[in-house]
Amino acid sequence: MDEPTVFRREIQVPAPPATLFAFLTDPEKLLRWMGIGATLEPQPGGLYLLDVDGINIVRGAFREVVPVHRLVYSFGWEGNAEVPPGSSQVEIDLIEQPDGTLMRMTHSGLPPSALSSHERGWAFFLERLAAVVAGRDPDSVPSPGCPPSKDEA
Repeated sequence: MDEPTVFRREIQVPAPPATLFAFLTDPEKLLRWMGIGATLEPQPGGLYLLDVDGINIVRGAFREVVPVHRLVYSFGWEGNAEVPPGSSQVEIDLIEQPDGTLMRMTHSGLPPSALSSHERGWAFFLERLAAVVAGRDPDSVPSPGCPPSKDEA
């Protein structure tokens, strides 16, 4: 089996951490930039379930929730042997800046063969998040062919 990998991505968002935190933990707000259905229980041990497109479903559990500052949850795809539910981890830190929030996201535990598709997926969805928080239409963000299909993820 491949050795798990880690990748990081940072985005600057023109909004305070509390606004950004809501877009990560409130299912209604999350669906404005990612997915078509979600069940989120943002407390340690709570469910993280996101239906991205009716086919690709992320399942995990919240591990750490520090309101307006930090989220950690397990991550994986239902029906996917390479990245099964809960097999990787997403950490999100929200750092207040004079002009908004620096969002630092780390995704660890992915096999190298799944890294590229997840990097593309996160780049796409984080750009959509930044657009929504800034009051722009998230559909203006060009798709890089995401999310990854079950064969790629």
